[in-house]
Amino acid sequence: MTFSPLTTASPIIQIHAFCAIAALLIGFVILFMTKGTRLHVWSGRFWIALMLVTSLSSFFISQNPVIGPFGYIHILSVITLIGLWRAVGAACRRDFKAHGKAMMGLYFQALFLAGLFTFAPGRIMHRILFSSQEFVPLAMSFVGLVVFIVLLGFVFWKNQLLTRGYISKQ
Repeated sequence: MTFSPLTTASPIIQIHAFCAIAALLIGFVILFMTKGTRLHVWSGRFWIALMLVTSLSSFFISQNPVIGPFGYIHILSVITLIGLWRAVGAACRRDFKAHGKAMMGLYFQALFLAGLFTFAPGRIMHRILFSSQEFVPLAMSFVGLVVFIVLLGFVFWKNQLLTRGYISKQ
């Protein structure tokens, strides 16, 4: 495992990766915070800023273009921007059920789904994890752990939505 693919990448890719990783970690903490506190509000604002930078910076990254400089992954960036707009709007309207549902959805869909795409062959995160044959078992264990956390997070997310009344049991 080597970080040289990221450290030698363009500054926009480094900014994008740093903000995405920071949003992933901070978002995880926010999920377990007491909602409505000052710490929650300010952490959420910081998380939104990180997500905005992550989404907007993606438009300056042109790997695997399909239409002009844009690829399929940019669809997720547009969806993320719309989701952020809706989540912030819900909080401003004091519709905390819609806000919570939107934020949890953004966390798992925008960060985890997009994050899994970063491990595709040819992408920087793939080169970081699978750069050396001696680290392949470790990298595979890491990817397995990430998938496990995603599945665990999805179960937690669904339970939170049920507990808070955002969705009903079916």
